[in-house]
Amino acid sequence: MANVEECREALEQLSRNMADSTGDVRKAAAMDRSLSCRITDLDLTFTGRLREGRIQDVIAASGAPAAKAEIQLTMASDDLLALVRGTLNFASAWASGRVRLEAGFRDLLRLRTLL
Repeated sequence: MANVEECREALEQLSRNMADSTGDVRKAAAMDRSLSCRITDLDLTFTGRLREGRIQDVIAASGAPAAKAEIQLTMASDDLLALVRGTLNFASAWASGRVRLEAGFRDLLRLRTLL
């Protein structure tokens, strides 16, 4: 099981990856939406804002998110690290239930480019 700092660093790396992207990936990351990432095995939620191609204003809090974000991810800490490292395929993790993604239909269409 990864710890809180490893998860925070993984989210920061994901943010850097999105900021460094080009083409369709950069365009998909350019949305302005609230974001939550619930880490089930740590009973922790990171919240922030996906804005200008980066994850900004990230805050960690114990338990479930206080408010519903427009884009919600739920997974175990090790799965977050594996996704960011590229050793876990998002589509297969989502299909198997290891990762949950909740968002509006239009956001899901844009996010598929990132995932």
